[in-house]
Amino acid sequence: MSYCLHFFSFSILHVIVVSNLCIGIDSSTSLLYVICLEDIPICQLSDSIELDIDYHWLSLFSPISTNDLTAYGSILSPDLLSWSVCTDDVSGSSAEYPDRVSMMEGRLQAQEDEIMLLKSSLADALRRLRLHDQLIPLLKQQIIDALPEGMSLTEEARAKFHHIQGLELEEKDEEGEEKDLSWASSVEEAIHPTAIRNLQRDDLQDPNGSTESLSSASQTPISGSPAPPKDLSASPRSGPLSTILEGKKKPLCVSCLTLFFTLSHWLTGQSIKMFIRGRPITMYVPSNIQNYEDLRMEPPVEKLELDWVYGYRGRDCRANLYLLSSGEAVYFIACVVVLYHINNRTQRHYRKHTDCVRCLTIHPDKVRVASGQTAGVDKDGKPLQPYVHIWDSSTLITLQQIGLGTFERGVGSVAFSFADAGAFLCVIDDSNEHMLSVWDCAKGTKHTEVKSTNEAVFAVEFNPSDSTNIITCGKSHIYFWTLSAGSLTKKQGIFGKYKKPKFIQCFVFSLTGDVLTGDSEGNILTWGKSPGDIKTLGKGAKETFQIMRQTRAHDGSVFTLCMLQGGALLSGGGKDRKIIRWSADLAPERECEVKDAYVNGEEVLVGTTRNAILRGTFSDGFVAIVQGHVDEMWGLATHPSQDVFLTCGHDRQVCVWNTAEHKLDWCTTLEEYGLCADFCPNGAVVSVGLSTGRWLVLDLQTKEVISDYTDGNEQLSVMRYSPDGSFLAVGSHDNFIYVYNVTECGRRYSRYGKCNGHSSFITHLDWSKDGKYIMSNSGDYEILYWDVAGGCKLLRNRYESKDREWASYTCVLGFHVMGVWLEGSDGTDINALCRSHSERVVAVADDFCKVHLFQYPCPKPKAPNHSYEGHGSHVTNVRFTHCDSHLLSMGGKDTCILQWEVKRAGTSDGGDRGKETLRVNLITFYWSHAPSTTGEEDLTVKSLHTYQF
Repeated sequence: MSYCLHFFSFSILHVIVVSNLCIGIDSSTSLLYVICLEDIPICQLSDSIELDIDYHWLSLFSPISTNDLTAYGSILSPDLLSWSVCTDDVSGSSAEYPDRVSMMEGRLQAQEDEIMLLKSSLADALRRLRLHDQLIPLLKQQIIDALPEGMSLTEEARAKFHHIQGLELEEKDEEGEEKDLSWASSVEEAIHPTAIRNLQRDDLQDPNGSTESLSSASQTPISGSPAPPKDLSASPRSGPLSTILEGKKKPLCVSCLTLFFTLSHWLTGQSIKMFIRGRPITMYVPSNIQNYEDLRMEPPVEKLELDWVYGYRGRDCRANLYLLSSGEAVYFIACVVVLYHINNRTQRHYRKHTDCVRCLTIHPDKVRVASGQTAGVDKDGKPLQPYVHIWDSSTLITLQQIGLGTFERGVGSVAFSFADAGAFLCVIDDSNEHMLSVWDCAKGTKHTEVKSTNEAVFAVEFNPSDSTNIITCGKSHIYFWTLSAGSLTKKQGIFGKYKKPKFIQCFVFSLTGDVLTGDSEGNILTWGKSPGDIKTLGKGAKETFQIMRQTRAHDGSVFTLCMLQGGALLSGGGKDRKIIRWSADLAPERECEVKDAYVNGEEVLVGTTRNAILRGTFSDGFVAIVQGHVDEMWGLATHPSQDVFLTCGHDRQVCVWNTAEHKLDWCTTLEEYGLCADFCPNGAVVSVGLSTGRWLVLDLQTKEVISDYTDGNEQLSVMRYSPDGSFLAVGSHDNFIYVYNVTECGRRYSRYGKCNGHSSFITHLDWSKDGKYIMSNSGDYEILYWDVAGGCKLLRNRYESKDREWASYTCVLGFHVMGVWLEGSDGTDINALCRSHSERVVAVADDFCKVHLFQYPCPKPKAPNHSYEGHGSHVTNVRFTHCDSHLLSMGGKDTCILQWEVKRAGTSDGGDRGKETLRVNLITFYWSHAPSTTGEEDLTVKSLHTYQF
């Protein structure tokens, strides 16, 4: 049933009525309205109705542009939407819905989303009612003041005033029962007292001195933020309404209505509305912006340059720590391959990969490097193609890109040939068949390709003396491949009378040409060629690869083997965490754990499952040269006056780092994992919020916990000290902000109050520069303001906060950072942002592995910016150091911390990095565990390599 609804004699809606719900489209503005007729049964409505709107039974939801109806699909149930399109199409046949249970589940989920959004819309409607109620007395007084002297209202005008709800000339009884607006407490706002005075603009008067009607002015759409009204020198009674009454002699009630609509349009012009997942977010334009439309957004002058990478991917990768001829250790984390000069303590970075690096190998010349990456997805969810890069470690120039469009999912293992000086590269991808391919390194072309196995493949290597022989090993197999006439043929190793292990973890070639493997049973197996059994298989029997000897080596898996000069062998164990030295005939000579010492004279690099790299000798002990987190990170805070920052995450580690020396100062382990942190302005203590509602205060000098508090039982998402350090605000997932008094230099805390008004969990908050107010964001995209000095009260009038200055800006929603949001963002695309202390730029951490740098303020959509890659997971947090010299960014699952140097355009480092040669026998160990394959949780040695320079 279709109706024409008349609102104060202005036909504004064409509606469709379902039950007691009206859904209509404004024919003039193309806005979609939802109106709830609460007290009028549908059966009493005729085909054409004219209603005077009574605010006691009308709920007017936020207008929705019909162009954005797709984004608002979850507001209305699928039934209502289909009804509004075609009322005759009631339902489809059963053949159209073969799975009705699935359809009903989807409809139930849609209706749950509808209920949540309707609640938000209802709160917004109540806020608007409150706004109108507060507007009426001001509007009434303005109309009376605008009347010419000696003129009074006629009885007809009085009657019409009575006809309009809230515009009666009689005073309201203010002692009545107060309205219950608790549902709208989080979104209510009042009109600024100067709003009506600002309506008296002289821009409605034409050059000839005649005046336009306010109704015509109200029909002109106002876009952006208009210039502030000029200050009139006329008397208070010389407003536009007075001129209209004298010139046009229009009825007072019509002038009153036109003034009402003019006021509504003027207020709309002072605010900007953006939509996230169907929810409108209103942000008010500051007074210092004269014309919003004329604002020009430029990319910032500052740029970022990667300075340091903290961390190492040792937890789930193999054979990823090597030493180059330059004396640099090469390893990877996230999308960056790091070249760390051990003696000079400097880093260089190869950054041509678009997703996480998974494998690494070095050329026989110890200069060229091959690295392979995962496929990954772009920001639209489309898969990216994996590939292998061959690059020069001295110049960081990419020499070849191998396999673009060939590999599936990612590259699992790579290996150079040795007998022909690295002419070929063998690659195994992560597809179901684990395709094995051989590539010409000079031409970048594929030589041959074959399906390997459906089981997991752990390692691949060329025979160092014969490039036509390739070996792969993995789950329950070892294959011996022969490359001949452009094709690969394989032979499976025969276990014979020996127990077949579940995993062949690693292998190495002995000096005699035999193959030694380490398996999940803790044995070292010696493989050799056996001539064909002519007696059993007859003439033409082919040679086979069989086990020649079995040696018991470790308790648990043997994860790595390394052949030394002279034929000696090193093996790295599993549960026993031992390194054993074997003679050429596999007689044990020495054994030790890494933490134990014995005289060897060899320097060792050890990669561990704790994502650390250790350097040392068995006689002198080991020192960590690279350290990092081992699980997802979220908490990041920078010291207010020192080159220090703190990180915390799901690994329950709290780490304090030094940005100048690029090292870990200290680390402590908590009982629960930390999610947020902030330094006290005096720099002596730091507060860390945990996952259970607890928060701790740590002394930076003693590293001890000096305070322990609990607020609620849900995780804490933000900790923020006031600028003077007298308050601490704690944002929680229980929708509250807890405010504490801080005394004794940050060592004593007492509850001051609680900010109650958000309808979802707290995500971000900031303090004003005077320390009296808080701005906060929540999970349902609310922006609320709080008067802390006044008792943690919610500021109903958000308009009054438009010019307030903020000590920090980390809230992702706000007028000053509105431009950082991309079109179509779902509200979770931006995880964090941070304004620089100079208030020149704002850094953004997004969900697509990127760090962005915007000009500040950034209030217009599609603002230009600088974008930087390096992370291999969602970027969870960003922070500027105290002097804005560096920016810290933190990945989630990639456990990587990137330190960016902030540079003005045209500046560069220009320094030459020294190169030295490490003249020792160097052995690299790679420690890890494989709970997914063997169930062993202890640290294990997974790979060993030896180099002589």
